Amino acid sequence: MNVVQLTTGDVVAAMFSLDFVDGGFRREAVERIHRGAIDEWVSALTGSGLFSNRAVADVVRAWRDDPRVLLDSLLAEADPVTLERYRSAWYELDALVSYGVAA
Repeated sequence: MNVVQLTTGDVVAAMFSLDFVDGGFRREAVERIHRGAIDEWVSALTGSGLFSNRAVADVVRAWRDDPRVLLDSLLAEADPVTLERYRSAWYELDALVSYGVAA
């Protein structure tokens, strides 16, 4: 029997990706994720009851260490155009932070 270990991205993609992409481009969501405001996704993951406290803590730690992990997971089912829109917004936010400008 083969056991497949799910990654942080797999978990999020399975739970949120289709809804996130179907909702259309959401700049405010990118801005929140970029600044680390991830409570809505943490609450959804915790509230699902599908994961142990440790698994949730591991996923949340990964998101806090690198919020881009969450965004990439949310975009797992995105088409190339949507993916590029979100990545462009992310790079723009990175540039603003580099120059000390708030988004």
